[in-house]
Amino acid sequence: MLTNKKGFTLIELLIVVVIIGILAAIAIPKFANTKEKAYIASMKSDLRNLVTAQEAYFSDNNSTYAASIAAMGTSYRVSSGVAVIMGTVTNTGWSASATHGSTTKTCAISVGGTTTNEGEPVCN
Repeated sequence: MLTNKKGFTLIELLIVVVIIGILAAIAIPKFANTKEKAYIASMKSDLRNLVTAQEAYFSDNNSTYAASIAAMGTSYRVSSGVAVIMGTVTNTGWSASATHGSTTKTCAISVGGTTTNEGEPVCN
């Protein structure tokens, strides 16, 4: 007399493990790429906010731009993990760059210069 045993065979379990492995191999690189895109978006956002803060400073301080982030006081805050460094600052314009500790990419912005992308962050 044969008994009807219920459960999964070893082959069925191995097939499921292989399928999960293949899906993980596809998903993990895509997830890492998504994280880098988020870091870049954070740097771009901080640089766009810097444009607004600089224009407010310019309006309030006799048509001069802030030479440093600290000079703007509490009107400008940098996102966590992002470092914004002011470049050249003149009465007619300024430049700045942003980096993030979790990516090698750098974003830069300039206002009042001879660049073609004035006021728009460019990352490389």
